[in-house]
Amino acid sequence: MNRANDIVTLCGTLAGKPERSHESRDGIYYKFPLSVRRLSGAEDVINIVVSEAMLSSLEIQSLPRLRVSGEVRSYNNHSGVGPRLIITVLARELEFTDGDFENSVELTGTLCKEPTLRRTPMGREICDMMLGVPRAYGRSDYIPCISWGAVARRTSGWEAGTRVTVRGRLQSRAYIKMEDDTPVEKTAYEISAVTVRLSEDEEEQF
Repeated sequence: MNRANDIVTLCGTLAGKPERSHESRDGIYYKFPLSVRRLSGAEDVINIVVSEAMLSSLEIQSLPRLRVSGEVRSYNNHSGVGPRLIITVLARELEFTDGDFENSVELTGTLCKEPTLRRTPMGREICDMMLGVPRAYGRSDYIPCISWGAVARRTSGWEAGTRVTVRGRLQSRAYIKMEDDTPVEKTAYEISAVTVRLSEDEEEQF
């Protein structure tokens, strides 16, 4: 069952075969990329993590897309190879479908640091946020989020420790980073927020 404060629904096409990811106390897990098309025609390629048991029970059908319901997960990569923060979606339900592409995320958590308002090279206002979303056993997932325009201006005034609810999509974004004077293309993952609001307990304080 999904966490009430972390709900993700994706519908897209398989962009690669499942590969073994890791093993934990409750079993073996696999990872595969899912490509989700935006209205603009661009595509977000999102890594899905699924238990071996769920993957084995998935009925293979000729329907064109795969629907994934689950939770956004993050962990710190200490290997020194690849990004430091790994963002994936832990699948709770999988099914093949002929439905439309979908990318919907709703997270409720705490702002871990002061939001940062900046402008893109094209002059658009954007606000960077880091959201801590609690899960079982005292752990949390730390999810980068961005908001735009009027929403960005409003959220930039909130303090660290504020509880908020973010609704939007999980997007992949390519960027160039210089490593040893060589440009290297990398991919960042973040929630592009459509709405950001104070959670109910914060609203009572304002």
